[in-house]
Formats: sequence, structure tokens, C-alpha cells
Amino acid sequence: MTQPGQSARSSSTYDWSATRLGDPGQWPWPLRMAADLLFNLPLPALLVWGRDMTVVFNESYAALAGPGYGKLPGGNVPPVLPPPLAVAGAELERAWNGEAAIAAARSFGFAGAAGGTELTQDLHFTPLRAADGSVAGALCVLAPATGGAGPAGEAAAGPLRILVVEDNVDSQYLVCEMLRAFGHHADGVGHPDDALSRLAAGPYDVLFTDVSLPGMSGVELARKAVGEAPAMQVIFASGYGDTLLRHVEFPYLSLQKPYELDQLQAALDKVAGQKQARA
Repeated sequence: MTQPGQSARSSSTYDWSATRLGDPGQWPWPLRMAADLLFNLPLPALLVWGRDMTVVFNESYAALAGPGYGKLPGGNVPPVLPPPLAVAGAELERAWNGEAAIAAARSFGFAGAAGGTELTQDLHFTPLRAADGSVAGALCVLAPATGGAGPAGEAAAGPLRILVVEDNVDSQYLVCEMLRAFGHHADGVGHPDDALSRLAAGPYDVLFTDVSLPGMSGVELARKAVGEAPAMQVIFASGYGDTLLRHVEFPYLSLQKPYELDQLQAALDKVAGQKQARA
């Protein structure tokens, strides 16, 4: 386990020898990636792996649940279903079926937690897929209740449909998982030609693209995409700042790599606000 005052940033930070998961070096790659994402989320979150419900959680969740919940970071089948999962069984099942889901404004409490008060949170569920494409687990992120839900139980503005264009496969996977953890629908591709095919096949609210791509720049890709769908929002990610974006003639948001989770969330909130205003 980490020493007091240190922050976990990867699964290798912890000693897993006493858990059923064992050496992180032997974990399936999707589990390792999802766990690394979990430990970097600023919000309380749980990761459920396997139908036997092996549960891993981050420091924010441990602080919320209190010392009676168990030793950080988990890695075993809990004797009692964690409260956020217990109050959102239908949404968890949707995640097992491969669908992202939001359980809005669910109330629950932790036995022995500081103050013993009941919490009301929005619970964001994201399916986690194994290498063969099957659903092997689910990520549950806890967020302050938004105070409103649509007829299907979604947040008022609804989730965004986002196409991620990133030629680095690991980065693409991580970005998509972060977006799904925020409650959005995210598809990832590595080449501009594949992106154009996806955009032609169905509508997206957001094009989230790296500026430097093989065969075509992200700027040119976005120009083509916006030409076909003027209402679509564009978020550029670049390691070069806005140097390559000086002559872009359409509205866009940009994030400087490496960006923080709160910067990504702020950009998505702005896009969602614009979408809601149009609606």
C-alpha cells in the first residue's frame, strides 16, 4: 500500500499479493488499463471485474466509504455488495450487457463512514471489454447529483456522442474509457479515413481529434466533418499548443497535451451546455 500523503497513479503502486488479483504484471491488459484510469480519477469510483464481482476502488472512494469498508484498494470479492452497486442493479446489468448507463440521484449510505450521513449521487456505469470484445467488467464513477433526470434516467442534457480520433492505440483506449466514465458514448478510430466513414454512418455531437494524424491533419479532418455536419462540436488535442490552429475558421475547443481530467470535463461541460441550449 502507499505511504500516507502519496497518491496512487497506477496499479503497480500497490501490493496486491494478498488479493485474488495477484501480480499486476499478469493481469489482462484491459484490466490493467482500467485500473490505472481508476486510480487517476478525482471522483470516487469502483471497478468490478468478472461476474464473481472482484472489486477494486480508488482513494476517493475509500475516503468516502470510511475505514470499515476494507483495505485500499480492494481486489477481492466483497461479502456484501457495495452500496452504490446495490442501489443501481439495473444500470450495472446494462453495463454487463455492453451499454453505458447513468443511475441519476441515487441515495445510499456507508455503515461506519464518518458522520454516517446518507449520500445522493449520480452513478455513471461504463462497460469494460476484454481483448476479445466481450464485457469483462464495469466501472462505476460517483458524481454529485445533477438535480435532474430525463424520462430515461439520463442527465438533463443527455450523454454526448463522441468520436475520438487518435493514432496511438493506448491513448485512444484511455481517452475513450475516460469519456465513458463521464457518462458519454465514445467510439475510437486511429485514422482519418476511418473517422470520415464513422461520421458518414451516424451523427456525433463531438469530434475529439489529435491534431497530428497519419495521412491527413486533424484540422483538415475537422474541416471536412464540420462541412458535412455544421452543428458538430470540435475538440482538438495537441502537444503543440494552438500553433497549428491559428487559421482555423470554425469554432473549436483545444486541450494541450498532457491535459488534466478537470480540463477535459470542463470542455465537455461547455459542449453539453451548448447542446442543451440548442435543444
